[in-house]
Amino acid sequence: MKLYRPATILVGVLFVVLGGLTRLATPDHVFDEQNIEISKGTIGQPLQFGREASLTVVRMQLAKSVLDANSSSDDKPIETNGVFVALEWESTRGIEKPDSPLPTLTSDGDATYAPIGLTYSDIEFGAAGFTTSGAIVFEVDPTQLEGLTLNVKPQQFWNVLNRKVSVDLGIPGAATAQQLLDKAVDQYVLPEQDVRVTS
Repeated sequence: MKLYRPATILVGVLFVVLGGLTRLATPDHVFDEQNIEISKGTIGQPLQFGREASLTVVRMQLAKSVLDANSSSDDKPIETNGVFVALEWESTRGIEKPDSPLPTLTSDGDATYAPIGLTYSDIEFGAAGFTTSGAIVFEVDPTQLEGLTLNVKPQQFWNVLNRKVSVDLGIPGAATAQQLLDKAVDQYVLPEQDVRVTS
Protein backbone atom coordinates (compact mmCIF):
# COMPACT_ATOMS: atom_id res chain seq x y z
CA MET A 1 0.00 0.00 0.00
CA LYS A 2 1.34 3.41 -1.04
CA LEU A 3 1.43 6.20 1.56
CA TYR A 4 1.03 9.85 0.56
CA ARG A 5 3.47 12.43 1.83
CA PRO A 6 2.10 15.09 4.22
CA ALA A 7 3.09 17.84 1.74
CA THR A 8 0.96 16.25 -0.99
CA ILE A 9 -2.04 16.07 1.33
CA LEU A 10 -1.59 19.71 2.40
CA VAL A 11 -1.46 20.91 -1.22
CA GLY A 12 -4.66 19.01 -1.99
CA VAL A 13 -6.43 20.49 1.03
CA LEU A 14 -5.24 23.98 0.05
CA PHE A 15 -6.74 23.67 -3.44
CA VAL A 16 -10.06 22.47 -2.01
CA VAL A 17 -10.18 25.42 0.43
CA LEU A 18 -9.26 27.97 -2.28
CA GLY A 19 -11.91 26.55 -4.61
CA GLY A 20 -14.53 26.85 -1.88
CA LEU A 21 -13.58 30.44 -1.05
CA THR A 22 -13.75 31.39 -4.73
CA ARG A 23 -17.27 29.97 -5.01
CA LEU A 24 -18.36 31.88 -1.88
CA ALA A 25 -17.05 35.15 -3.31
CA THR A 26 -19.12 34.97 -6.50
CA PRO A 27 -22.83 35.82 -7.02
CA ASP A 28 -25.33 32.99 -7.31
CA HIS A 29 -27.74 34.71 -9.72
CA VAL A 30 -25.59 34.23 -12.84
CA PHE A 31 -25.89 30.68 -14.08
CA ASP A 32 -23.07 30.02 -16.54
CA GLU A 33 -20.52 32.64 -15.43
CA GLN A 34 -20.71 33.07 -11.68
CA ASN A 35 -18.13 35.85 -11.54
CA ILE A 36 -19.87 38.00 -14.19
CA GLU A 37 -22.82 40.36 -13.80
CA ILE A 38 -24.54 41.53 -17.00
CA SER A 39 -25.35 45.17 -17.82
CA LYS A 40 -28.24 44.94 -20.31
CA GLY A 41 -29.52 47.77 -22.49
CA THR A 42 -30.22 49.08 -25.97
CA ILE A 43 -28.62 51.39 -28.53
CA GLY A 44 -27.88 54.82 -27.04
CA GLN A 45 -27.79 53.59 -23.43
CA PRO A 46 -24.47 53.80 -21.49
CA LEU A 47 -23.79 50.45 -19.81
CA GLN A 48 -21.30 49.61 -17.08
CA PHE A 49 -18.34 47.53 -18.24
CA GLY A 50 -15.84 46.14 -15.75
CA ARG A 51 -15.79 48.08 -12.49
CA GLU A 52 -15.56 51.77 -13.49
CA ALA A 53 -15.89 51.94 -17.27
CA SER A 54 -18.94 52.42 -19.49
CA LEU A 55 -19.70 51.46 -23.08
CA THR A 56 -22.42 52.90 -25.36
CA VAL A 57 -23.47 51.66 -28.79
CA VAL A 58 -24.51 54.91 -30.48
CA ARG A 59 -25.49 53.72 -33.96
CA MET A 60 -25.97 50.60 -36.10
CA GLN A 61 -25.52 50.51 -39.88
CA LEU A 62 -25.94 47.58 -42.27
CA ALA A 63 -23.76 47.58 -45.38
CA LYS A 64 -23.04 45.50 -48.49
CA SER A 65 -19.32 46.31 -48.41
CA VAL A 66 -16.83 47.84 -46.00
CA LEU A 67 -13.60 49.82 -46.33
CA ASP A 68 -11.04 50.80 -43.70
CA ALA A 69 -10.52 54.54 -43.11
CA ASN A 70 -6.80 54.30 -43.86
CA SER A 71 -7.33 52.58 -47.24
CA SER A 72 -5.82 54.16 -50.33
CA SER A 73 -7.86 55.15 -53.36
CA ASP A 74 -6.67 51.96 -55.10
CA ASP A 75 -7.98 49.64 -52.39
CA LYS A 76 -11.20 47.83 -53.14
CA PRO A 77 -13.89 47.48 -50.46
CA ILE A 78 -14.47 44.09 -48.85
CA GLU A 79 -17.71 42.57 -50.13
CA THR A 80 -19.88 39.82 -48.70
CA ASN A 81 -22.62 37.40 -49.70
CA GLY A 82 -24.16 38.17 -46.31
CA VAL A 83 -24.35 41.61 -44.72
CA PHE A 84 -21.94 43.70 -42.66
CA VAL A 85 -23.26 45.02 -39.35
CA ALA A 86 -21.31 48.10 -38.23
CA LEU A 87 -21.75 49.27 -34.64
CA GLU A 88 -20.45 52.70 -33.69
CA TRP A 89 -19.54 53.00 -30.00
CA GLU A 90 -18.24 55.33 -27.29
CA SER A 91 -16.29 54.27 -24.22
CA THR A 92 -15.20 56.00 -21.01
CA ARG A 93 -13.24 54.70 -18.06
CA GLY A 94 -12.40 55.56 -14.49
CA ILE A 95 -8.99 55.56 -12.83
CA GLU A 96 -8.66 51.79 -13.20
CA LYS A 97 -8.32 50.53 -16.77
CA PRO A 98 -10.82 47.73 -17.51
CA ASP A 99 -9.80 44.31 -18.78
CA SER A 100 -9.55 43.93 -22.56
CA PRO A 101 -13.04 43.75 -24.14
CA LEU A 102 -13.96 40.61 -26.09
CA PRO A 103 -16.96 41.42 -28.36
CA THR A 104 -19.25 38.91 -30.07
CA LEU A 105 -22.58 39.18 -31.87
CA THR A 106 -25.29 36.59 -31.20
CA SER A 107 -28.74 36.03 -32.69
CA ASP A 108 -31.95 34.28 -31.63
CA GLY A 109 -30.93 31.45 -33.96
CA ASP A 110 -27.88 30.75 -31.77
CA ALA A 111 -25.45 32.10 -34.39
CA THR A 112 -22.30 33.73 -32.98
CA TYR A 113 -20.07 36.15 -34.91
CA ALA A 114 -16.62 37.61 -34.19
CA PRO A 115 -15.45 41.01 -35.50
CA ILE A 116 -13.83 41.07 -38.94
CA GLY A 117 -10.11 41.75 -39.07
CA LEU A 118 -9.91 45.38 -40.12
CA THR A 119 -7.45 47.85 -38.57
CA TYR A 120 -10.03 49.88 -36.64
CA SER A 121 -12.68 47.18 -36.09
CA ASP A 122 -12.26 46.93 -32.33
CA ILE A 123 -13.45 48.28 -28.99
CA GLU A 124 -10.93 50.10 -26.80
CA PHE A 125 -10.82 52.23 -23.67
CA GLY A 126 -8.60 55.33 -23.61
CA ALA A 127 -7.02 57.19 -20.70
CA ALA A 128 -9.01 58.22 -17.63
CA GLY A 129 -10.98 61.41 -18.27
CA PHE A 130 -11.25 60.83 -22.02
CA THR A 131 -13.98 59.41 -24.23
CA THR A 132 -12.95 57.12 -27.07
CA SER A 133 -15.22 56.52 -30.07
CA GLY A 134 -14.96 54.12 -32.97
CA ALA A 135 -16.75 51.29 -34.75
CA ILE A 136 -16.72 47.53 -34.90
CA VAL A 137 -17.85 45.44 -37.89
CA PHE A 138 -19.27 41.92 -38.06
CA GLU A 139 -20.08 39.82 -41.15
CA VAL A 140 -23.51 38.29 -40.56
CA ASP A 141 -25.85 35.84 -42.27
CA PRO A 142 -28.90 37.94 -43.36
CA THR A 143 -31.24 35.20 -42.13
CA GLN A 144 -29.79 35.52 -38.60
CA LEU A 145 -30.60 39.17 -37.85
CA GLU A 146 -33.52 38.54 -35.49
CA GLY A 147 -32.64 39.16 -31.86
CA LEU A 148 -29.15 40.34 -32.75
CA THR A 149 -27.27 41.23 -29.55
CA LEU A 150 -23.79 42.63 -28.94
CA ASN A 151 -22.06 40.94 -26.02
CA VAL A 152 -18.83 42.43 -24.69
CA LYS A 153 -17.04 40.37 -22.06
CA PRO A 154 -13.90 41.38 -20.13
CA GLN A 155 -10.87 39.15 -20.65
CA GLN A 156 -10.34 38.13 -17.04
CA PHE A 157 -7.16 36.56 -15.70
CA TRP A 158 -8.46 36.41 -12.11
CA ASN A 159 -11.72 34.97 -10.83
CA VAL A 160 -13.17 38.26 -9.54
CA LEU A 161 -16.61 39.83 -9.78
CA ASN A 162 -16.85 41.84 -13.01
CA ARG A 163 -19.42 43.13 -15.50
CA LYS A 164 -20.05 42.43 -19.14
CA VAL A 165 -22.28 44.37 -21.55
CA SER A 166 -25.24 43.00 -23.50
CA VAL A 167 -26.82 45.39 -26.04
CA ASP A 168 -30.11 44.50 -27.75
CA LEU A 169 -29.82 45.92 -31.28
CA GLY A 170 -33.58 46.24 -31.69
CA ILE A 171 -34.41 43.61 -34.33
CA PRO A 172 -37.39 41.77 -32.82
CA GLY A 173 -38.64 39.99 -35.94
CA ALA A 174 -38.34 39.21 -39.65
CA ALA A 175 -40.17 42.38 -40.77
CA THR A 176 -37.72 44.67 -38.96
CA ALA A 177 -34.79 42.64 -40.25
CA GLN A 178 -36.01 43.00 -43.84
CA GLN A 179 -36.46 46.78 -43.44
CA LEU A 180 -32.86 47.07 -42.26
CA LEU A 181 -31.62 44.92 -45.14
CA ASP A 182 -33.51 47.11 -47.63
CA LYS A 183 -31.79 50.20 -46.16
CA ALA A 184 -28.29 48.67 -46.15
CA VAL A 185 -25.76 51.10 -47.66
CA ASP A 186 -23.56 50.05 -50.56
CA GLN A 187 -20.36 50.87 -48.69
CA TYR A 188 -19.49 51.62 -45.08
CA VAL A 189 -16.18 53.36 -44.36
CA LEU A 190 -14.89 52.23 -40.98
CA PRO A 191 -13.69 55.39 -39.19
CA GLU A 192 -10.48 55.81 -37.25
CA GLN A 193 -10.88 55.92 -33.49
CA ASP A 194 -11.33 59.37 -31.99
CA VAL A 195 -10.36 60.52 -28.48
CA ARG A 196 -11.73 63.62 -26.73
CA VAL A 197 -12.02 64.98 -23.20
CA THR A 198 -15.06 63.55 -21.43
CA SER A 199 -17.66 66.31 -20.96
